[in-house]
Amino acid sequence: MATITGIIERIKFRNEENGYTVLAVTDNADGDEVVMVGTFAYVSEGDMIEASGRLTEHPVYGEQLQVEQYEMKAPEDLKTVERYLGSGAIKGVGAALASRIVRHFKADTLRIMEEEPERLSEIKGISERMAMAIGEQMEEKREMRQAMMFLQEYGVSVNLAVKIYQKYGPSLYGVIRENPYRLADDIQGVGFKMADEIARRAGILTDSQYRMKAGIFYTLLQAAANGHTYLPLEELKEEAAQLLLTDTGDLEKYLMDLQLEKRLVVKKGPEETAVYGAQYYYLELNTARMLHDLNIRGSIPQEEIRRRLEQVRQMEQLELDDLQAQAVAEAVNSGLLILTGGPGTGKTTAITAMIRYFELEEMKVLLAAPTGRAAKRMTEATGREAKTIHRLLELVPSGSTDGSGLPGMESKDGRTLGMHFERNEENPLDADVVIIDEMSMVDIHLMHALLRAVSVGTRLVLVGDVDQLPSVGPGNVLRDLIHSGCFNVVKLTRIFRQAAQSDIIVNAHRINDGQPVNLGKRSRDFLFIRRENPDQIISAMLTLVQKKLPDYVQADPFEIQVMTPMRKGALGVERLNQIFQNYLNPPGPDKAQKEYGGVIYRVGDKVMQIKNNYQMEWEICNDYNIPVEQGSGVFNGDMGVIQEINEYAETLTVEFDEGRRVEYSFKQLEELELAYAITIHKSQGSEYPAAVIPMYPGPRMLMTRNLLYTAVTRARSCVCLVGHPEVFSAMAANCSQQKRYSGLKERIMEIYEGENS
Repeated sequence: MATITGIIERIKFRNEENGYTVLAVTDNADGDEVVMVGTFAYVSEGDMIEASGRLTEHPVYGEQLQVEQYEMKAPEDLKTVERYLGSGAIKGVGAALASRIVRHFKADTLRIMEEEPERLSEIKGISERMAMAIGEQMEEKREMRQAMMFLQEYGVSVNLAVKIYQKYGPSLYGVIRENPYRLADDIQGVGFKMADEIARRAGILTDSQYRMKAGIFYTLLQAAANGHTYLPLEELKEEAAQLLLTDTGDLEKYLMDLQLEKRLVVKKGPEETAVYGAQYYYLELNTARMLHDLNIRGSIPQEEIRRRLEQVRQMEQLELDDLQAQAVAEAVNSGLLILTGGPGTGKTTAITAMIRYFELEEMKVLLAAPTGRAAKRMTEATGREAKTIHRLLELVPSGSTDGSGLPGMESKDGRTLGMHFERNEENPLDADVVIIDEMSMVDIHLMHALLRAVSVGTRLVLVGDVDQLPSVGPGNVLRDLIHSGCFNVVKLTRIFRQAAQSDIIVNAHRINDGQPVNLGKRSRDFLFIRRENPDQIISAMLTLVQKKLPDYVQADPFEIQVMTPMRKGALGVERLNQIFQNYLNPPGPDKAQKEYGGVIYRVGDKVMQIKNNYQMEWEICNDYNIPVEQGSGVFNGDMGVIQEINEYAETLTVEFDEGRRVEYSFKQLEELELAYAITIHKSQGSEYPAAVIPMYPGPRMLMTRNLLYTAVTRARSCVCLVGHPEVFSAMAANCSQQKRYSGLKERIMEIYEGENS
């Protein structure tokens, strides 16, 4: 055993989750540098530490002190006090100023800095304002350390403890002892179960009103994470009672309390009583109101529209059928139009005709889609720039959480965290027409934010395939708008001649219509390869991706996408990614790699961002590596390739579409996953030269018709299904969709019924 006292010169490594830290400490006894390794609640460079433990010899890093116990000390002799102050521990105090402070106050230096900081202004170069700022830092360091030690007793990780302290400051002690369930509302990373464990350690009773209300609210938050904007009352009570280990009857009082606190809204309907978190009810209600206000009929004569449309046809050499022409006419005379239809029915041609028509009228048209890939496809198809909806609405950093319609942004209550949209009702989009593609992907949050930025009188055209999977986020916006019956909807049904030559498109429609698909037919673009067991299926998929498909579809193996219904299992995303990584990007002496969370990330790997990060900065560089464009925001589903891993700086650089380079700290790697294989849900809005899909038995709730339909329609030139034909048939026959509770349709109908009554 050894005991060493000294000043922390450098923090070489720190895991913020568990506090495991490697410190370089200058030993007061002989001035030598000692490496200390252990778990520390909260330390910073410049602090003085006394630590005891065993001296061990590491084969790579040499002698280390494995710390078993430690305490933070106040420096005692004047030389150590001066070194401590000059180390950078106190912002604004350098070596020269530290020397002057110690010369002036001598042994009383630290006491004066903590208890009478105003006296620091006696030193030349320190103003009264600076003196008080130094005093505040001294106080905060002491309070922070005490808070870390206190929170560790309740099983709180260091990283989370810092967030809690930053949120509550000294009042955190009262929060933990009286109502730790507030943490689940206020702090990202704390769910009900973690707050419940803290409450248990704090001795809070299981029938506490705080616990009951937090459990009910948590159940609704979980429902939102699964795509619901509300839950039926009985279902909410059953799920909350199961979570809280209580009877459903015990929850009535707390449901009433939450309504009185305006945190819940209860809507009685003819078939069920819907219980909303208040935020989602008002998102739906305000969305319905804004849709109603936009839905104005125009009065341009049909003959005039026909004449102008004929001009567009001739100029652009466009062939339009009657429904496409109707879609253009409706767009001209409608404040709000919904254009829907399956693949190959000419939605893009109709959009192109609309754009040219409005441009002939000298109207400004803006195009957007929910994802970068969908926006890129829209740009290529129309020849006009399309942006992501987030870019269209001008996402920018915000000074505060101002509730400007950006939920899902790492916040617990739907308010923004440090970001907001510049475009809103006070600063609407400068456009006569706004056209949004891939509307099936738009959730209630994004729809609400978009509508806030579209002023009455601007035409809004919403385009999408209602049979695709619904949005990842809460709500079922496109389906609700169509089924409300309150808006102009044009559904394209004819498969055009060129599209009819594609078995991808023909079979996609057959799947969607519940008609049999001939899997034995020789086809140029729809192939079924029979294989029995998972290893045979994987072997065939590897051959397709590595050897057969790249030349056939004129694409790089990285552009060919493997898609599977499942995350887990023999043919789930996790296992497939490990296997495909080994074959497509094997390890090599020239390839840096980093292991994080059981996954190896290697230079050259294909990766995907799996959560919206609105604050992540990106830059596009020219051939000389000089940044020419910068921005922020990396979104769920964005795909890229790892360009660099820097162990020293602990960063990993990914290049996404359009050359956007993003630097991740190692701590942020939880936001990335390998993307050689992805779930079909993650493929929404994307198109790939070829798609390879395993067909193997899995949970019935995942193996559905609209999942198969979505997967098949992601392929541009070729789709290859590998496995059991009977699995394909079972998916095509399984038209059950997971019930999604969404009330936007009802809110819309209420407004129109109220208007007509």
